[in-house]
Amino acid sequence: MHSHAKFSLWSLWFLPLLFLVPSPTTVQPPQDITQVKSVTGCLQKGEEPGGFFIVENGRMWELVDRIKAAHVGKTVRVTGHYLLRPEAEEAKFAEFEKREAQGLPYADFQVLSLKVIRNSCK
Repeated sequence: MHSHAKFSLWSLWFLPLLFLVPSPTTVQPPQDITQVKSVTGCLQKGEEPGGFFIVENGRMWELVDRIKAAHVGKTVRVTGHYLLRPEAEEAKFAEFEKREAQGLPYADFQVLSLKVIRNSCK
């Protein structure tokens, strides 16, 4: 068998495995989505009106509620829980979230409180 033929056969075996690897999209929420957690990072302005997000540990969190534009560019800790929006509502924001996440996994986060940790993101 020629080396090219061997490569082609190997490629055919490997190709189906690519479909088993999940693409970076949404973060899988825990079983109890109301579980309160904290997320810390640099507060950034999102693309959609009134949108804000934080990137922490390789994940982008789209923040919902209790966010003020005055805190953009500051390191903040938000406390809250995962937010699962209805599919139709989520579709309205999906393109913005994908661009903001820049290939990172992302999820919506319902903010219950916000604390400024540092007045800058450095």
